[in-house]
Amino acid sequence: MTTAPGQAPVVPPGPPRHPLDPDPARATKAKAVFALGLIGALTGLFIGGVVPATVALQLARQARREAYASEGFLTGAAWLRQGERLAWTGLFLVAVSVVAAVVIGVVRLADAPYGQDFAPNVD
Repeated sequence: MTTAPGQAPVVPPGPPRHPLDPDPARATKAKAVFALGLIGALTGLFIGGVVPATVALQLARQARREAYASEGFLTGAAWLRQGERLAWTGLFLVAVSVVAAVVIGVVRLADAPYGQDFAPNVD
């Protein structure tokens, strides 16, 4: 192949794809991880966010293994990263809620009278 002087050389395309190779496709688990991570982050302060966040992290592990095994034919790594971040945020908010509830409970327990409180006319 010849090129005119001053032009960039034309790079021939890589080796042709095998006809049986699948087309790259977005992993369906990637969207599920993102959705569950978002739900976990939104409901993190109401202890219920722990369930969708945990499921999102487990699905993310599976999706990463499947993407690695597919040798690049499964895409959606950005959705997975965002979903994992949201899931960890949800778990952090759950931990903050639990710690705050324990602290409030301990403070209220400390204010409560200790022992049995008898009426003033009882010896």
